[in-house]
Amino acid sequence: MLILAGAPIGRPGDASPRLREVLGAADVIAAEDTRRLRRLASDLDVALTGRIVSYYDANESARAEELVEALIQGQDVVVITDAGMPGVSDPGYRLTRLAVEAGIPVTALPGPSAVTTALAVSGLPSDRFCFEGFPPRKAGERARRFAALAAEERTMVFFEAPHRLHACLEAMAEAFGPDRPAAVCRELTKTYEEVRRGGLGELAAWAAGEVRGEITLVVGGREPDLTPPSLDDLVGEVARLEASGVPRKNAIADVARAAGVPKRDLYNAVHAV
Repeated sequence: MLILAGAPIGRPGDASPRLREVLGAADVIAAEDTRRLRRLASDLDVALTGRIVSYYDANESARAEELVEALIQGQDVVVITDAGMPGVSDPGYRLTRLAVEAGIPVTALPGPSAVTTALAVSGLPSDRFCFEGFPPRKAGERARRFAALAAEERTMVFFEAPHRLHACLEAMAEAFGPDRPAAVCRELTKTYEEVRRGGLGELAAWAAGEVRGEITLVVGGREPDLTPPSLDDLVGEVARLEASGVPRKNAIADVARAAGVPKRDLYNAVHAV
């Protein structure tokens, strides 16, 4: 059986008794970081008796084949990442897919998740939400992604690296508006946990200073607007995206899709200016 094990996102004490049991009994443990696995096992007072292998982004494809072979031979394989659930912005998806294709049973040990933890403490609507992972690193691609999400009415959850947080929040404020409510959740469940709530513009100004730690961003969705945007407004949005480096063709397509207007109408309006 393939077992996807949710790991604590901060405090080892959040680990379940079942995680302790499975780690101690597994034939093979595939860990994103074997050192962190051993440290977690020590904190949980668990003796690891199975074979331990590394399983991270760089070797995920090759290692998945090896792990499937172990599963076919009748061994139980546990996959564990540094924090949270395997496959959620962490290694695990490729192996799961191969195991399913091979007819191998797959199960999960539920555990802490930065996504739902941040959503719960954000104070933003949680009845409908979407997880968007890490935004693109390049400014143009990031602007395109956020433009495509500008009309999203569900609460959005993102991961981001601390050294890119300021640029990310500035781009969000530009795309979603500086007053769009959001929460920056830093070091969730850890000693220096911090949750900053406010408008995107306000949070971008705060993030101009040094920010450290694991970051999860929660951004409120767009409030339903019964008044459709004018073509002049959409032409202005296309011009803003072009100024940020997005090709005109892509900008027109993204803005038209987000606004729900025919691309041809927006194309004609842009070229009539």
